Amino acid sequence: MTTTAPAGTPGRAAASPAASPAAVPDSFRRVRLDLAREPHHPEGSRTHTYSFIAPLDDDGRLSPALWHEHREACRVVRQRHGDQSIGHLVRRPGGSWAFRYPEDAGLGDEAGYRFDAEHFVPGEYISVHESDGMHTFRVIASDPV
Repeated sequence: MTTTAPAGTPGRAAASPAASPAAVPDSFRRVRLDLAREPHHPEGSRTHTYSFIAPLDDDGRLSPALWHEHREACRVVRQRHGDQSIGHLVRRPGGSWAFRYPEDAGLGDEAGYRFDAEHFVPGEYISVHESDGMHTFRVIASDPV
């Protein structure tokens, strides 16, 4: 298993994807996304996942204000066939959201498609633009941190 270490620069990943429950408000959730069905994965994939920590409102939408106050806690783990990269959920200029990894991970920002309007609740479908194109993921879990 490969884990990418933090880059140590502002806006880059920290060492651990876990957030201390005492350090974040109750609205923070650990969200898991699994790859949904697509041509190369007709049954979806439990080895192509994202697990991230983020503040969600009562409708399951991202809370920009709480994210801003606790952005260091908003971490993501990207997993592909046992390899993982650790990064942060970031809000980019203009208000779009993305997963950002350390420079040495060799991954650019992976932009969430309309993350500001999505409901991160189990059963919903979410799209992420990766280096090879757009992929659809299914929200598998949204649990308190």
